[in-house]
Amino acid sequence: MAGRIEDYALIGDLQTAALISRGGSVDWLCLPRFDSPSCFAHLLGEPRHGHWRLAPAGAGECATRGYRGDSLVLETEWQTPTGAVRVTDFMPHRDRSPQLIRIVEGLRGSVEMRGDLRLRFNYGRIAPWVRRTEHHRVAVAGPDSAWLRVPPGVHTYGEDGATASVFTVEAGRRIHFVLTWQPSHLPTTPRTDPERALRETLLRWQDWAGRCHYRGEWREAVLRSLITLKALAYAPTGGIVAAPSASLPEEIGGIRNWDYRFCWLRDSSMTLSALLRGGFREEATAWRKWLLRAIAGDPRDLQTMYGVAGERALPETTADWLPGYEDSRPVRFGNAAVAQLQLDVYGEVVDTLYLALLAGIPMERHVWGLLRALMDYLESHWHEPDEGLWEVRSRRRHYVHSKVMAWVAADRAVRLAEATGLPAPVERWRAMRDAVHADVCANGYQERLGVFVQYYGARELDAATLFIVKTGFLPPDDPRVIRTVDAVRSELDHGGFVRRYNGQPGADGLPGGEGAFLACSFWLADALAATGRREEARELFARVVALANDLGLLSEEWDPLERRQLGNMPQAFTHVALVNTAFTLAEP
Repeated sequence: MAGRIEDYALIGDLQTAALISRGGSVDWLCLPRFDSPSCFAHLLGEPRHGHWRLAPAGAGECATRGYRGDSLVLETEWQTPTGAVRVTDFMPHRDRSPQLIRIVEGLRGSVEMRGDLRLRFNYGRIAPWVRRTEHHRVAVAGPDSAWLRVPPGVHTYGEDGATASVFTVEAGRRIHFVLTWQPSHLPTTPRTDPERALRETLLRWQDWAGRCHYRGEWREAVLRSLITLKALAYAPTGGIVAAPSASLPEEIGGIRNWDYRFCWLRDSSMTLSALLRGGFREEATAWRKWLLRAIAGDPRDLQTMYGVAGERALPETTADWLPGYEDSRPVRFGNAAVAQLQLDVYGEVVDTLYLALLAGIPMERHVWGLLRALMDYLESHWHEPDEGLWEVRSRRRHYVHSKVMAWVAADRAVRLAEATGLPAPVERWRAMRDAVHADVCANGYQERLGVFVQYYGARELDAATLFIVKTGFLPPDDPRVIRTVDAVRSELDHGGFVRRYNGQPGADGLPGGEGAFLACSFWLADALAATGRREEARELFARVVALANDLGLLSEEWDPLERRQLGNMPQAFTHVALVNTAFTLAEP
């Protein structure tokens, strides 16, 4: 079996990422991009679906592991009866071909090591043809090729469809393994100096992390979250993926298994807000350029998500040859939510453009023209039902969160016009802002319950209504706000954390359940702080942060009964919420 979700470490090169278990096995890697088919898919199946394990012979999980400083360079150590060994894993920021470098270092005595490289392209479906050259093992299948370079003296051999190696490492010795992917029609790979690549990778990460503005008491958690968010940004275009993994379940054995290797406008916008608060303007500028390219065209064609280069076609398929993570089926690649109407994304996009302006990124006229086109569309369609933030697979409804974010779009558009002096129908936007506000207060508020509900006419609660105070839609001392915060806290509680919503099973169009949604727990901490309960907010925040694994990584959800993480890992949405709440709590 693959490890528990929280057992995985992340490494990456700002174009893709790998997940590595505590046992030293690379169980998930897509090449050359985040959304490419994987060459290691043990995470969603069995070892035969592809992995690369490098560990002491016969050893299980490591003794210790950690990132070296403020980087994505992973160091994993084992203690054995004969000695101690460290494996350093990283992916250099690439010039051309993606590489995964593993350095085995003897720390004490001597340790017999075992390597098993089982490449399986196209999500574990295609076994490559492997040949030996003077310095490499070369695996080829269709358009893909992977080249494994090992140093002289390390013997590799074929065994049961894998490339195996057995060797001994003594104290002070360092042995380098370099795996390079490139299109199969290219004749050879460039040679890499692994030690130089390690030095340069460390310097680049540490230089980037050194620009972080946060200096509060949770700096370690905040900086690790910001590094993780940076790792999910696709460097060539500026697009930001929601997670590097696909089909990790929201319920073990259930069907809520989704592909998150795409750029949701909502998630990307929230990620940029967190990076801006952390002091990282370059990412905001790059993302805005990606946004303009991705959504260029008719505003009616705005999608909820895009590929890392702005691709629009992301068809959802199932991989019936993969048994799924702990038998959680179906395994899905692509995402059908791309075709949904989610009106809240307009608010998130406009709000991010406003935050960028406040951070000193100027509003160019062509960007302003796009914003006006988006507002023209929203002005005519905000009153329509949609699938909402949670991407329900049932009928469309008038979700309160979607309406609140339509109000945010109008409010921030007005503020942008006032701040820049650029031409705009400001009076119309003000009128829209007032109309949406009145509509939400009249139809999204349940008089009998005394709270805002999930959608018009509902009795169900939704943690997303916490955005009513988070966005400034209503002041924090409004009795309706306070009662809604208290209701979310009590009615959506799941083992001390927060569910997304309540209601009848299957009301969202899907059978089964899910865990507590970690971002919602951070939102509740924000709301508690805003309503004057800062100590309670701090206690909740600390409790959620404590759920992170030993490397500071969090997935999408938490199962308080089984005490394990659920959903795709690591999850941008969760780490964004952590960063924003930490900044909120640091404010006087």
